[in-house]
Amino acid sequence: QVHLVESGGGSVQAGDSLRLSCASSGRTFSDYAMAWFRQAPGKEREFVATIAWTSGSTYYTDSVKGRFTITRDNEKSMLYLQMDSLKPEDTGAYYCAADLGSAWPQVTEDKYDYWGQGTQVTVSS
Repeated sequence: QVHLVESGGGSVQAGDSLRLSCASSGRTFSDYAMAWFRQAPGKEREFVATIAWTSGSTYYTDSVKGRFTITRDNEKSMLYLQMDSLKPEDTGAYYCAADLGSAWPQVTEDKYDYWGQGTQVTVSS
């Protein structure tokens, strides 16, 4: 069992930055790939970024490339999402997710085994 808890969301202006965190417990953190997804009001949840187990390899959806950075600290069992140059369209609930599988990268939510409860990000223009 893996327990994930996100934090760091908030309300900001366009162009501002936020850093989301996700604390993991229950299993060895480096056993699973991690990802961030988001869900805007009235829309389906969508993939944002993923990071591999230990190599630090990353993969992003096109809309956040160059603005968001996903990192992980396996010693602390923490996942991060640094979000810069935020735009109103980045508004939504952000979720971290853990994938116990062996293939990477995975961009669909059905590939992820555990989810956090989400943290809200609101970007106003």
